[in-house]
Amino acid sequence: MFRPQCSGETQRFTSGRSSHMKFSAGRHALIKNTHKKTMTSSVNGRVLDEDMDNQIVQAVCVEDGIGVVSGSIGMSDFSDEILLSILCYVSTSDLVNNVSRTCRKLHTLCYDKTLLTTVTLSEEYTADDGAIRQVLKHLSNHVQSLSLSGCYWLSGSTIDRLIRCRSLVRLDLSGCRVTSLRLSRLLSSLPLLRSLAFDVSPGFDSAQLSGEARDSLSRLSELRQTVLTPSYGVVPCCSSLFSLQLQLDILDVTRCMCCQLMMGQSSVPHYQQLEEFTACLAPGEVNQTLLLLYLAVFSVRVPERLRSFLVSVPGPNPAHWPAASSLAHSLVQHGDLEALQLPRSWLDATSLGRVLLSNAPKHLNFSRCPTLRQTVIQSLTGTGVRDSTRLVSLNLSGIGHTSNYPECSRARGEEELVAEAMSRLVICCPNLSHLNLLHTHYHHDNAHTPGLEANTHLCTSLSKLTHLRSLALPACALSDGSHTPSPSPSPSSLLLGLRKPSRVGLQTYRPGSGDSLPREGTSGLGTLLAGCPCLEVLEITGPGFISALPRLEPCARVCVDQRTCVNARGVGDAHVAALRGSGAAEADAGGAAGVLKGTGLVQVAEHCRDLQALSLANLGSLKTWNYSAALLDTLRNCTQLTQLRLEQPYLVCNGAFWEALSCCSRLRRLCLISRNGTFHPAAVVTFMECCRDVMVCHMFLGGTLVACRTLQKTLLDRFSVERPALSVVIYPLLHEDLPLVIRDMPLPLLDQLTLFQSRVAQAPR
Repeated sequence: MFRPQCSGETQRFTSGRSSHMKFSAGRHALIKNTHKKTMTSSVNGRVLDEDMDNQIVQAVCVEDGIGVVSGSIGMSDFSDEILLSILCYVSTSDLVNNVSRTCRKLHTLCYDKTLLTTVTLSEEYTADDGAIRQVLKHLSNHVQSLSLSGCYWLSGSTIDRLIRCRSLVRLDLSGCRVTSLRLSRLLSSLPLLRSLAFDVSPGFDSAQLSGEARDSLSRLSELRQTVLTPSYGVVPCCSSLFSLQLQLDILDVTRCMCCQLMMGQSSVPHYQQLEEFTACLAPGEVNQTLLLLYLAVFSVRVPERLRSFLVSVPGPNPAHWPAASSLAHSLVQHGDLEALQLPRSWLDATSLGRVLLSNAPKHLNFSRCPTLRQTVIQSLTGTGVRDSTRLVSLNLSGIGHTSNYPECSRARGEEELVAEAMSRLVICCPNLSHLNLLHTHYHHDNAHTPGLEANTHLCTSLSKLTHLRSLALPACALSDGSHTPSPSPSPSSLLLGLRKPSRVGLQTYRPGSGDSLPREGTSGLGTLLAGCPCLEVLEITGPGFISALPRLEPCARVCVDQRTCVNARGVGDAHVAALRGSGAAEADAGGAAGVLKGTGLVQVAEHCRDLQALSLANLGSLKTWNYSAALLDTLRNCTQLTQLRLEQPYLVCNGAFWEALSCCSRLRRLCLISRNGTFHPAAVVTFMECCRDVMVCHMFLGGTLVACRTLQKTLLDRFSVERPALSVVIYPLLHEDLPLVIRDMPLPLLDQLTLFQSRVAQAPR
């Protein structure tokens, strides 16, 4: 993910675990006074500490292009506005427990309502139960919106301290330990609560909720449930819901058990005032059955105010929903639809055409819906949508036209993008901000196409989307078509004789050799980056890429090289290196067969000193790890790296690898995935001792079960006391019990780090 600088706006790149390249720039603060002088302040690591009152900031005033040192000023000489702008980047835990104790002025500012009204404690890995309790004690009279999402390590007694925060309006407890009794006590103490997010874990019983808790639920306008067991959760108690978001992630029950458990509950949810319904399902038939039970009331009456309906069902055969026609009729009748996503079997092309014709949606997601592709494209590029200029998010992954390229894999329904259709789409939808075209193909033809300008490239068309913020493309879309590798010899030609041919291998990586990379074939990418100044997320997926740990599909058990697209094989080191001037803070790359030596990665690391997140998956050859030497140099330059995800069939995690990784002293989350990978236990322990901030260590490699469990126990016994949020999972990737191990892992870590998924145009922002 690469993010170009955008004038007048601070930009940030988010990463998704996908087979793509993703880059984002870090945040920069620039403060100018009325005398046209610029003052910059550099603070390394933690912004403030115990000795902050004694720290001196050297101010450099720049006037008329000449730098003049004006002297030294203390932190107390800054105005309150400047200090508040700095303190907003400090974690709430540090504000309350450390910064507020330095001096009276900072103590007053740390408790300013602008800093404590909305508080996010997610991913505060260094804060144990005692630190969080201290924060909650000081926040009780200030906080109105609190997020503890992903704080899986907090004990139940710490969650109970939330009853003191009686001014809470929004509360996010996703990933925390919340039982039905604990939730009942919380709801009874929070009369102003209007938004709630939590996990429905095994053993949850809504019958244990008190009357006061039910009254509090009846006033909720927004609810987000992660359902881990067959249950309605608290939905039947929420009679005033405007927005309902469900994540169904049940793995270990049969559909029969699901039906029996659900039918035993006393009430069925009714959505009288519902405006937004969202459901994201994990793989499994039981999750589809549970979804149909949640939607049972739609067969009686579709909510009249419904304007957003998003349902994501993975897998090739989504269950049929009988009330889909009633939903389509209601959407046509009211005409105020803003967001729509449906499985492929729920609507036919005719019904979808009527829905689009009567509405002007802002978000459309038709991923993996080949039967609807013609309707979607024709509606958006013609007169089939009431106002296509309102569209800001579009997911057409898997949608395209019939390809005439026999060398392209069709095993996964990948199809060819037509330049003319995409050009019309850009013209008709000029306000697109998020576009997903993954699992398609685009082969640029230098010949003139009637109706288009000569040599019009897909990236050239997309560069006209000046509002574009996130984009997902197939790897072959970056190729200019001017240079493609020579095709492999046919099997028959290899049988003409026994003469030994000359050996042609991969070029050897040498430090500093990347500066001479060829620039052929990268002009399309350059045009795209230059024309989209607001671009934050760029995902590039290689054709046929299959992650060993996908998010929305069963784990792949066999490693097959399906990367047969000729144009995609030409996308490699030069394209990665072309993004070195982006000031990247996050970089993801995967499924790029053209990465031979990894020199592009080295250049990105050398020029992007603020690189914080790196994810690499199945680069180059799948039969060897050909960019290992370049990766070690890359890691040595990533001194600011906080997150690393590395997936390759043959990883050699020896002493040299862990020594290079130790240069990433700020690393917090690590995930290694390899079918045939090896590791050195002693080197892993040494690495954990050097990098004290590592809180997440997930390794799914080769080796025996005994060796993996031994190393996991060693790390937990040695470091869990000083690292409260430590999550260590080491397990053989191909072991039959791996799904059970994944089920017990914290769900936020699976979504954000371990499992593969694309995040472009998946849900409205």
